[in-house]
Amino acid sequence: VQADGTDGNCVTFVLHDEDHTLGNSLRYMVMKNPDVEFCGYCITHPSESKINFRIQTRGGLPAVEPFRKGLNDLMGVCQHVLNTFEVRLLPEELSGL
Repeated sequence: VQADGTDGNCVTFVLHDEDHTLGNSLRYMVMKNPDVEFCGYCITHPSESKINFRIQTRGGLPAVEPFRKGLNDLMGVCQHVLNTFEVRLLPEELSGL
Protein backbone atom coordinates (compact mmCIF):
# COMPACT_ATOMS: atom_id res chain seq x y z
CA VAL A 1 0.00 0.00 0.00
CA GLN A 2 1.58 3.25 -1.11
CA ALA A 3 0.81 6.55 0.63
CA ASP A 4 -0.92 9.21 -1.45
CA GLY A 5 1.35 11.86 -2.92
CA THR A 6 4.56 9.84 -2.62
CA ASP A 7 6.88 8.34 -5.22
CA GLY A 8 7.12 4.98 -3.51
CA ASN A 9 9.19 6.26 -0.60
CA CYS A 10 6.38 5.64 1.91
CA VAL A 11 4.90 2.14 1.69
CA THR A 12 3.04 -0.22 4.03
CA PHE A 13 3.73 -3.89 3.37
CA VAL A 14 1.17 -6.43 4.59
CA LEU A 15 2.86 -9.64 5.75
CA HIS A 16 0.51 -12.58 6.23
CA ASP A 17 1.10 -15.43 8.70
CA GLU A 18 3.69 -13.40 10.63
CA ASP A 19 3.96 -11.94 14.12
CA HIS A 20 6.36 -10.01 16.39
CA THR A 21 9.15 -12.51 15.73
CA LEU A 22 9.66 -11.29 12.18
CA GLY A 23 8.26 -7.80 12.68
CA ASN A 24 10.63 -6.64 15.40
CA SER A 25 13.78 -8.24 13.99
CA LEU A 26 13.06 -6.93 10.47
CA ARG A 27 12.33 -3.46 11.86
CA TYR A 28 15.72 -3.50 13.58
CA MET A 29 17.53 -4.51 10.37
CA VAL A 30 15.72 -1.90 8.22
CA MET A 31 16.38 0.92 10.73
CA LYS A 32 20.12 0.33 10.41
CA ASN A 33 19.87 1.93 6.94
CA PRO A 34 20.63 5.69 7.25
CA ASP A 35 18.27 6.49 4.35
CA VAL A 36 15.26 5.18 6.30
CA GLU A 37 13.36 7.97 8.01
CA PHE A 38 10.71 5.80 9.67
CA CYS A 39 10.14 2.08 10.08
CA GLY A 40 7.51 0.45 12.23
CA TYR A 41 4.97 -2.31 12.32
CA CYS A 42 1.71 -3.18 13.99
CA ILE A 43 -0.34 -6.30 14.37
CA THR A 44 -3.83 -5.54 13.16
CA HIS A 45 -5.63 -7.71 15.73
CA PRO A 46 -4.54 -10.50 18.09
CA SER A 47 -6.75 -13.01 16.31
CA GLU A 48 -5.21 -12.20 12.89
CA SER A 49 -1.76 -13.46 11.96
CA LYS A 50 -0.64 -10.56 9.81
CA ILE A 51 1.35 -7.41 10.34
CA ASN A 52 1.41 -4.03 8.65
CA PHE A 53 5.04 -3.06 8.11
CA ARG A 54 5.62 0.57 7.14
CA ILE A 55 8.78 2.11 5.74
CA GLN A 56 9.39 5.76 4.86
CA THR A 57 12.67 6.77 3.22
CA ARG A 58 14.49 10.03 2.64
CA GLY A 59 14.93 11.41 -0.83
CA GLY A 60 14.01 9.39 -3.87
CA LEU A 61 14.91 5.95 -2.51
CA PRO A 62 11.99 3.54 -3.04
CA ALA A 63 10.85 1.93 0.22
CA VAL A 64 11.04 -1.52 -1.34
CA GLU A 65 14.86 -1.29 -1.47
CA PRO A 66 15.51 -1.12 2.30
CA PHE A 67 12.73 -3.68 2.79
CA ARG A 68 14.48 -6.13 0.45
CA LYS A 69 17.90 -5.37 1.98
CA GLY A 70 16.52 -5.83 5.49
CA LEU A 71 15.09 -9.25 4.59
CA ASN A 72 18.38 -10.33 2.99
CA ASP A 73 20.43 -9.08 5.94
CA LEU A 74 18.13 -10.86 8.39
CA MET A 75 18.45 -14.10 6.42
CA GLY A 76 22.24 -13.70 6.56
CA VAL A 77 22.20 -13.26 10.34
CA CYS A 78 19.94 -16.30 10.76
CA GLN A 79 22.21 -18.38 8.53
CA HIS A 80 25.26 -17.30 10.55
CA VAL A 81 23.56 -18.32 13.81
CA LEU A 82 22.58 -21.69 12.33
CA ASN A 83 26.10 -22.34 11.01
CA THR A 84 27.67 -21.40 14.35
CA PHE A 85 25.25 -23.68 16.17
CA GLU A 86 25.98 -26.61 13.87
CA VAL A 87 29.75 -26.18 14.22
CA ARG A 88 29.42 -26.35 18.00
CA LEU A 89 27.45 -29.63 17.89
CA LEU A 90 29.35 -32.85 18.16
CA PRO A 91 29.35 -34.82 14.88
CA GLU A 92 27.27 -37.65 16.41
CA GLU A 93 24.66 -35.16 17.68
CA LEU A 94 24.44 -33.60 14.22
CA SER A 95 23.97 -36.97 12.50
CA GLY A 96 20.97 -37.68 14.76
CA LEU A 97 19.10 -34.57 13.55
